[in-house]
Amino acid sequence: MKSIGSGGGPGGGPGGAGGGCGSGSGGAGPGGMNAGAAGDEAGVALVGVHSEYPRYMEEQGLGGGPLKGPSGSIGPASKHKPNVGYRLGRRKALFEKRKRISDYALVMGMFGIIVMVIENELSSAGIYTKASFYSTALKTLISVSTVILLGLIFAYHALEVQLFMIDNCADDWRIAMTWQRISQISIELIICAIHPIPGEYYFLWTTKLSNKGGDIGTKWVPYDVTLSLPMFLRLYLICRVMLLHSKLFTDASSRSIGALNRINFNTRFVLKTLMTICPGTVLLVFMVSLWIIASWTLRQCERFHDEEHANLLNAMWLIAITFLSVGFGDIVPNTYCGRGIAVSTGMMGAGCTALLVAVVSRKLELTRAEKHVHNFMMDTQLTKRLKNAAANVLRETWLIYKHTRIAKRVNPGRVRTHQRKFLLAIYALRKVKMDQRKLMDNANTITDMAKTQNTVYEIVSDMSTRQDALEKRLASLENILTSLQEQLEELPVALTKSLAQHTERLEKRRNFLHPDTAVAMSSFGGGLSIGMAGSSFSAHQSQASPTNSPLLPHSRSVPSAPTTTSLYPWAASPLPPVASRTPHLVPDTGSGRQLHSVPNSSAPTTSQSVTKLTSQTGMGGLGNSQSSDTSAHS
Repeated sequence: MKSIGSGGGPGGGPGGAGGGCGSGSGGAGPGGMNAGAAGDEAGVALVGVHSEYPRYMEEQGLGGGPLKGPSGSIGPASKHKPNVGYRLGRRKALFEKRKRISDYALVMGMFGIIVMVIENELSSAGIYTKASFYSTALKTLISVSTVILLGLIFAYHALEVQLFMIDNCADDWRIAMTWQRISQISIELIICAIHPIPGEYYFLWTTKLSNKGGDIGTKWVPYDVTLSLPMFLRLYLICRVMLLHSKLFTDASSRSIGALNRINFNTRFVLKTLMTICPGTVLLVFMVSLWIIASWTLRQCERFHDEEHANLLNAMWLIAITFLSVGFGDIVPNTYCGRGIAVSTGMMGAGCTALLVAVVSRKLELTRAEKHVHNFMMDTQLTKRLKNAAANVLRETWLIYKHTRIAKRVNPGRVRTHQRKFLLAIYALRKVKMDQRKLMDNANTITDMAKTQNTVYEIVSDMSTRQDALEKRLASLENILTSLQEQLEELPVALTKSLAQHTERLEKRRNFLHPDTAVAMSSFGGGLSIGMAGSSFSAHQSQASPTNSPLLPHSRSVPSAPTTTSLYPWAASPLPPVASRTPHLVPDTGSGRQLHSVPNSSAPTTSQSVTKLTSQTGMGGLGNSQSSDTSAHS
């Protein structure tokens, strides 16, 4: 078995090791650097401990130098780099080789079965005996075909192991040898190895003859009977060939779709597909093959004890009656071999009958289009019947009214007749309505449910789209609210800044309109707040000297005080005095003039005047500013 891993050359040994999950690392090329970490770990884990092939990390360490081969000789490195492309190419080649080997195995198996049937028929017909040369030659031919078949079975499983090594990144074939695989190989080899051997060998077969009153019969039977019947088990190779030649198994797109949907492409899946595509053909071929094989095997088991079973037609009659579960009892098997075949035939017949009924019922079922047409026609007919029944009800109602109320002479017999017809019309109307309900119930089949499901899916998709749009709008609304909140948080700062600028503008305007008051305010401490109490400002003014405080003009108007002129020698202004220009905005400045002209003894009077002016400014500053704006505009 060791040749399984190394017989494939670079594909079986190094190809399996380097071509696994650690693909590309076997050679010191750039392809090895692209392998994933998980693949490298898997490749290292599946490399055998006592493997004759070096690990791909050792090959990389050698730098592409000469490697030690499986036989211990030193040779150049492998031409094929064990990368993904090499593994896929190797895998495809193994697939094709496995398909050819499976075909050859089926041919050899069928050849052995055909030669076995010919040899048994010729010997049973008395053309030659088991000791003749012709019998020995045919049996030898069967043995040769059996040996070739065993070799092909062994090669097939060797290719299976190599494919497993390539797919699972292993370089040791013993990793693939599980108990399930070993059991499968052993069973296949045993089944294919059974065949009639050359020579003349007999055994004594004793049985109870049911057709002859229960007599005990003993016959010398050749061993070829017991060795020939199990050869029909080789027909399992047909299922394997069907799988390997199926378009679903060989097509890459089909396998990809199946892998995405977790579908395992095996013999069961292929048979289900065939039963879906052509169920009648599959059942017909299976039933005819079973009928012929069971008839021949029953004849071989029964022909030595009862001459009635020596005829193949009688055996076919017995198998057909047993297959259909009829069982007339005119012909019955005598040996346990024949009875076992009859029981197996009955079980298979029950299963095939059930499948046949299912296939026929599915063939007789209406298609979707036919169902819709039938339902439409039935609905049209029921609608017409409903209209006729309703018209009959109205007609009989009118006739009853006519013969009871309008007619001059009431005829009781005619009235009863119309009443009877009236009730029949009502019953017919109810029956038509019931038929319509039944038709609607029968119309709701699986096909209609599929259509309803598609409609519901479209509605749900539309709702999902609308929900997504609503979520987007809510997200944009949330962003707008967030920005609005940020602006509201910045609003106090902006208001404070705006109020400060507004206050500054008011101060400048007041200084422009009332330069005398501004000079007076600046001389007594212009940094005081507008709402300061008058007493504090008076106390501060009483301590200050008018001659020591600097008077700086803030406008082009010339002060009217004579002391100011002496202090600041300005040129005479061509404009009239401020009081004459804006008499309604300029308050009484007598106190202001006295502030510059009176001596120190008049400080209390000046303090009172300034206090009064300050209080007026503090209480009605905004009103003064508004009036000043109005005056300036005028």
